[in-house]
Amino acid sequence: TMSIALKQVFNKDKTFRPKRKFEPGTQRFELHKQAQASLSSGVDLRAAVQPPPGEDPNDWVAVHVVDFFNRINLIYGTVCEFCTEKSCPVMSGGPRFEYRWQDDHKYKKPTALPAPQYMNLLMDWIEVQINNEDIFPTSIGIPFPKNFVQICKKILCRLFRVFVHVYIHHFDRIILMGAEAHVNTCYKHFYYFCTELNLIDRKELEPLVSK
Repeated sequence: TMSIALKQVFNKDKTFRPKRKFEPGTQRFELHKQAQASLSSGVDLRAAVQPPPGEDPNDWVAVHVVDFFNRINLIYGTVCEFCTEKSCPVMSGGPRFEYRWQDDHKYKKPTALPAPQYMNLLMDWIEVQINNEDIFPTSIGIPFPKNFVQICKKILCRLFRVFVHVYIHHFDRIILMGAEAHVNTCYKHFYYFCTELNLIDRKELEPLVSK
């Protein structure tokens, strides 16, 4: 499968954050297995991202958000030693796109930050969201919050910015590692998931339109 291939190419010790795993026997574990099986069977990625009939779409989104966090985390972990305050003094996606950080704590206004600092805040923030039982409930019968899709849209938007930065500023490292095919497949999977299920604003996609 792609995830095994990724592990072979990437050093698992370089993972930027601990992986979030699905508990065996849970509905989400089964959905995750189903999603992985369809990917490894070579099915069209656009078809692979469609929720299975009869499943709660929120469960499907939850499984993918956690999986993409794990995979993008792994991708950034392989280039993070080359992503420094000197090489990347501002978090950007080329000269036309600059990303500013905002949260409800220290940075209440959008703030320009060096890319590694932005990435740390981004990964920390996502980790808090996906480990919050009120947002990503793991117990059967506990409903998702009403704003679940909105939170996932924000997570996916921020994860997309990791792709943008890696593609535009660090893809030479990915090529040197021979990992470009895996990163490209992961990106395509992410792209189809977000666009087919309307989970990302089209203007966010502009930096990689020609990729």
